[in-house]
Amino acid sequence: MATFTNQATLTYNGTSTNSNIAFGEILDVLSVTKTVVEDSYSQGDTVTYVVSLRNTGGNALTNLTVTDDLGAYTYESGTVYPLTYVNGSALYFVNGALQPAPAVTAGPPLSITGISIPANGDAVIVYQTVANAFANPEAGGNIVNTVTATGDGLSAPLTATATVDAQTAANLSISKSITPSQVVDNDRVTYTFVIQNSGNEAVLATDDAIISDLFNPILTALAVTFEGATWTEGTQYNYDETTGQFTTVAGNITVPAATYTRDTVTGEYILTPGIATLVVTGTI
Repeated sequence: MATFTNQATLTYNGTSTNSNIAFGEILDVLSVTKTVVEDSYSQGDTVTYVVSLRNTGGNALTNLTVTDDLGAYTYESGTVYPLTYVNGSALYFVNGALQPAPAVTAGPPLSITGISIPANGDAVIVYQTVANAFANPEAGGNIVNTVTATGDGLSAPLTATATVDAQTAANLSISKSITPSQVVDNDRVTYTFVIQNSGNEAVLATDDAIISDLFNPILTALAVTFEGATWTEGTQYNYDETTGQFTTVAGNITVPAATYTRDTVTGEYILTPGIATLVVTGTI
């Protein structure tokens, strides 16, 4: 809704007088809302948006343009965009019926043109984006994303905003290596387990992370360290020399959260995973 004012001037016999100021309102017949489907994001995740346009007027609205800023924000002296439009993902519905694909300019910013809404009708646009290297992956990070509708029959641009938060969670992977790679009977062999956390939340003792492995061939005379500290069988790990089954005891594995730095030129976030290392040495 927009307000306007108007005042008249009466001139006579070399003098003039002003009328009162008349006030009026322009009622918006179009409403715009925007929602995000996903609860949270990590870098590389798909983020889906739904833009709903409702025409409460008695005349159709035609030739509208919907522009999405793709979460634009200022970094240093420039603008960066944490979302990248997924080409070909836009769907356009009028009163619930799927329409031919609209004209899309990927941008940034994203622009969708040729949108029409019948009288007392609605249009819905659904499209996908990907959280890229400019999306803040840290705990407390978010993407604030604004869409703007402009075009014939609108007295002023209409906007709607949606916010999605960075996922707060650990994200673990594990790799295993063997040294030496060629051994003979009664040689000592070392298995190294490297746990990487690319998430923004640390793995704590209360998370009860466990590593288990069935050593084949079976190892004897085990020596185990975690992050350089010697572990004790029965306290930090259990091992069955008859089967080769090795299992850590819950509450002993912790992994720090990833850390993030920013490229001082581009503004991209650079992830360094948190790492924890378990080393198991035994005789074959």
